[in-house]
Amino acid sequence: MLWIMQFSGFFSAAMMMIVLSPSLQSFPPAEAIRSSHLDSYIRLPSFQVSTSPDSQDDRFSFRKAFEFRNADACGFADHKTTGVCDPTLVHVAITLDVQYLRGSIAAVHSILQHSLCPENVFFHFLVSETDMETLVRSTFPQLKFKVYYFDPEIVRNLISSSVRQALEQPLNYARNYLADLLEPCVRRVIYLDSDLVFVDNISKLWSTNLRSRTIGAPEYCHANFTKYFTNSFWSDDRFSGTFRGRKPCYFNTGVMVIDLVRWRRAGFTRRIERWMEIQKSNRIYELGSLPPFLLVFAGRVAPIEHRWNQHGLGGDNVRGSCRDLHPGPISLLHWSGSGKPWLRLDSKRPCPLDALWAPYDLYRHPH
Repeated sequence: MLWIMQFSGFFSAAMMMIVLSPSLQSFPPAEAIRSSHLDSYIRLPSFQVSTSPDSQDDRFSFRKAFEFRNADACGFADHKTTGVCDPTLVHVAITLDVQYLRGSIAAVHSILQHSLCPENVFFHFLVSETDMETLVRSTFPQLKFKVYYFDPEIVRNLISSSVRQALEQPLNYARNYLADLLEPCVRRVIYLDSDLVFVDNISKLWSTNLRSRTIGAPEYCHANFTKYFTNSFWSDDRFSGTFRGRKPCYFNTGVMVIDLVRWRRAGFTRRIERWMEIQKSNRIYELGSLPPFLLVFAGRVAPIEHRWNQHGLGGDNVRGSCRDLHPGPISLLHWSGSGKPWLRLDSKRPCPLDALWAPYDLYRHPH
């Protein structure tokens, strides 16, 4: 009986993928172009990642993706001439970390797969430990991208212990510094976590109207906002008073559209750092990089449709239990929480919805 229930769950997930992914059938193959230059200031360790089938470390072995090309409706743009400053580009920032590398590669693959104009997508990869450029180029030979080194020492003394060790990794805080890392000509960027996949055209998310706000994200005002901070925070008006005059709602920082011009002008990086400094001495929250964002932006977020962050598919931060889809249309699936689809699939104990992530996985399993 158990195997029948499991099969039924996977069959339902597979049917859901067909419903969610019309572009898998209707979009022609598309090609993304890669930027070959790196700024001289980027300092990367000398360790090289191998993508050879004979590699001694199969953790880093990925299959080569198909070439993705723009649809005719995208028109022509000479990105080779204008580079990263081309105003027609869609800018996407995502981290490349050894632990979550498989997820990042799948996320990129899903974006290209569902983009009508993949040649117009420029990826900004944030790294701290390993030179990932060779791996990215081998997996996506035509991808348009650039690698940025994020120095862990910038935040090491600002990070506090969290409910999950993964939330304490310095690269998890690189999103706070996008306005400094990316070129000044990059005026807007979509920041994405590594544990998600798109099932819709990213240009729709890119076109979000932020109005006068600095960031846009799906908000969840039904969530218990008080649980994201400690009792000492709420009992001290010096801290809790920051929300006075606002109507703060929870939002997930794994999918954000960011106006970098407004961010730079207002100095939001320093504001986030200030709350991290307060946390070191007063313990006002238990989670990692999320609470400082809530403190600075909650109640000041341009709301985006919930379809762009079907989050929580990784369960909670401890057990990583299976979750169901939230009701409504879906454009992005996000395995936030401790349960990651690639780990559950490899362990032969997947959740039914992990079958929706699997088609974008380019990992080459060892023989």
